Amino acid sequence: MEIICRELEASEFELALAVRITVFVDEQHVPAEEEHDELDAVAVHFGAFHEGALIGTGRVVAMGTTAKIGRVAVLPAYRRQKVGSRLVHAMLRWARNCGLKEAILGAQLQAIGFYERLGFVPEGGVFDDAGIPHRLMRRSLIHEEEWECGKPLS
Repeated sequence: MEIICRELEASEFELALAVRITVFVDEQHVPAEEEHDELDAVAVHFGAFHEGALIGTGRVVAMGTTAKIGRVAVLPAYRRQKVGSRLVHAMLRWARNCGLKEAILGAQLQAIGFYERLGFVPEGGVFDDAGIPHRLMRRSLIHEEEWECGKPLS
């Protein structure tokens, strides 16, 4: 399956929001008023496309030298096909190219293994975000190779 991951144009944000609503509001029952927040206005949004259709999305907010990755969502029919990992790699590449030194994210507990395979390390305790348990995860962006499923790309 050919997947293209790239930064979204401003005109594509509504498509990304629709994917997020499908995944977070409809599927995971996150309150709709909590899904779209003030960080959307300052974030760089990314999309994963298959045959021209947006099937996954995520955002990066630059905070000093840290990239805060969030709102990573892949439509159910496209999960377990490396769409999420390709999307996160695109966001990490962008952050590294911007000179950011590390990436952080709040991972839902069931997604910790996914992010660990992408080089993130959990830290701290469990916290609640929109009624869903999460943990903070961190990954350095300094002098690291690209990672895919826990292995450096060669």
